[in-house]
Amino acid sequence: MDLRPLGRSGLSVPPLCFGGNVLGWTADEATSFSILDRLAEAGLGFIDTADAYSRWVPGHQGGESETVLGNWIAARGNRDRVVLATKVGWDMGEGRKGLKAAYIARSVEDSLRRLRTDRIDLYQSHVDDPDTPFEETLRAYDDLIRAGKVRAIGASNISAARLREALDVSARAGLPRYECLQPEYNLANRAGYEAELEPLCRSEGIGVIPYFSLAAGFLTGKYRDAGSAAGRARENRVTPYLTPKGFALLDALDAVAADHGAKPAHVALAWLIARPGLTAPIASATSVAQAEDLIAGARLRLDPAAVARLDEASRGGVQG
Repeated sequence: MDLRPLGRSGLSVPPLCFGGNVLGWTADEATSFSILDRLAEAGLGFIDTADAYSRWVPGHQGGESETVLGNWIAARGNRDRVVLATKVGWDMGEGRKGLKAAYIARSVEDSLRRLRTDRIDLYQSHVDDPDTPFEETLRAYDDLIRAGKVRAIGASNISAARLREALDVSARAGLPRYECLQPEYNLANRAGYEAELEPLCRSEGIGVIPYFSLAAGFLTGKYRDAGSAAGRARENRVTPYLTPKGFALLDALDAVAADHGAKPAHVALAWLIARPGLTAPIASATSVAQAEDLIAGARLRLDPAAVARLDEASRGGVQG
């Protein structure tokens, strides 16, 4: 796989990032190892997780994904061939959340222990924390970078105005800046990122690794009518896409996929990969067969006419 720079961090990553939220949740450890092995073999060794994964599962405490990923890295001895991204700040229960310096200092040690490594390549603020000054958060990250425990930092779930403020604080105080943004972005949901975050990231040279790249599965084409998501685990996330404009987008995906001998999911990922200023979309898999779809999407190159057709079908998004 060709590598791309991740902002100005000095890190180089493949054009697709594996979403590790499924590790230890919908993919048990043995299945997770098989998926990760296949992705690594294909050159897709950029993996994103978080300390909070998968706390939402009954009986889970958080840290399950990091633990499985750490076990795989230790078993394969491949730490130097993996770009490892994780996050801090999401609610872990019992008051454990946010981006205060003391909490970051504790949380990074927990993540390093679970990941069985001495460093995190990309450490991200999982969600904005308006109650903590940016300077406090960024100084905490600066300490970790100076200690060699973190190589670069990023942000997720943050507005353009707040990201601009964080960048200004970094410049004024001489502190590390957010080199990467992780927003929600896909063919079916474009406006939130493109309106303000995209121009800011492109002007500042910030890497972008969007999540929900397949719109909770909608862009795979598995939901074809208004009631097709009923009773499914992702019903609440998928239902807003089940509109006439959404179905027209699926028709365009089908046509482009047929022209390229591909699947709709491959095309949806390839469109993101071709998007100017975007570094690597994040997508998950719960089987080796699904991992093959990620690999195919990362390798697919769309012609300009296909990109234009998808742009037109998805302009402004499809919700509502």
